[in-house]
Amino acid sequence: MGTRDASDGRAAQPEWRVRAAELAARGVETVALTIVDNAGICRVKTFPLARLTEVAERGVGMAPCFDVYTSADRMVSSPHLGGPDGDLRLFPDPDRIVPLAAQPGWAWSPADRYEQDGRPYASCQRLFAKSAADRAAALGFTLTMGFETEWILRRPDGTCPTTGPAYGMTRVVELADYGRDLLRALTDQGVRVLQFHPEYSPGQFEISTAPADGPVAAADDLVLVRETIRAVSARHGLRASFAPTFTAGEVGNGCHLHLGLHRDGTDLHRDPRAPYGLALDAAAFLAGVLERLPALLAVGAPSPASYLRLAPSRWAGAYRCWGVENREAALRLVPGDGHAELKCFDATANPYLLAGSVITAGLAGIAEGAKLPDPVTGDPAGLADVPRLPRSLDEAVDHLTASDELREAMGEVLYGAVLAVRRAEAEDFADSDPERIAADTRWRY
Repeated sequence: MGTRDASDGRAAQPEWRVRAAELAARGVETVALTIVDNAGICRVKTFPLARLTEVAERGVGMAPCFDVYTSADRMVSSPHLGGPDGDLRLFPDPDRIVPLAAQPGWAWSPADRYEQDGRPYASCQRLFAKSAADRAAALGFTLTMGFETEWILRRPDGTCPTTGPAYGMTRVVELADYGRDLLRALTDQGVRVLQFHPEYSPGQFEISTAPADGPVAAADDLVLVRETIRAVSARHGLRASFAPTFTAGEVGNGCHLHLGLHRDGTDLHRDPRAPYGLALDAAAFLAGVLERLPALLAVGAPSPASYLRLAPSRWAGAYRCWGVENREAALRLVPGDGHAELKCFDATANPYLLAGSVITAGLAGIAEGAKLPDPVTGDPAGLADVPRLPRSLDEAVDHLTASDELREAMGEVLYGAVLAVRRAEAEDFADSDPERIAADTRWRY
């Protein structure tokens, strides 16, 4: 990936002026420019819309230290990052500037990060996801991706705003205005909703959006969906928590990743001649992901709270196995829709980092001609030969440390920052009981 200089912004100035005029006509006055750090926290810089063309040319400054922040805002250090030195430039994506329906006067854009001299920032997770998608494209593959989002609602006094049972229509009736406003806001922002429904735990809901044409767009959509849920909830006097464990011992919030592999316009999950509809490359891709799930868990379930959620027999995907429409398997094949679902991930993950890491694992599977084991039916908790995924963040980090593929793909700067944050999170909660872990992360996500 080449360097970026001021001419990139100057060449596009007429386009940016037109975009600024369009946004102003829709009442936008301020733009929120976001990144997601390695602890999964969405960090932001904002600027007046009047500066949009200037920001497109010169970017907005932000310190690199956020890549070694924990979820509790403790700055740690890695071999390459940490401390007060340095500055980066954040650039908005012209294709993703969206007026925010639930925040009148505001627009949002994800940011790519560059060094002051125009070089791509080595720890930019969004650029990492782009790079992984480019590696897949160079081999002739494209991916569709999408996320499910689960969250729990509470009033400011901590009480639950619904009384209805799990998956019950009562919850929809009780929060009908809330649900309508949420779906309307997402639609106005160009996000196509597939499903919205109550989930299992008290006050818990889930929304599924249409798969995006590409991993970066899918991660962008997830950030937009999550912050829209947060904004609509606030306008209704509610708080939304995406934390993997809201209450210790209860079913928590997942953030399932759905993906499909394509080549030359052909869906490799719909081969009528292949077992389960999986063409050889699709099967090898999924086998590569399944083999590397223990290391991927340190990316996709990166909080100590994640491992309270990953309990057997809760449909969280606590076992390293796959199955056809098996909601207890970490990897669920959905042949009717032509894709696969990874159930063991949650909203403490950086979605860009996760998308790039999953692609890396899948491409490694294709390169080595990996084979899927036999699928599992029923609850794997009752099967002696099905391995558990890591039961703690420390265990997952050990697997990530041993992953040469992820180290090479991320590069030393990003990889070192991820490991530093994971080890710090594990250290911070080493002496905490489940109730304390849940309480300390409940409103960080």
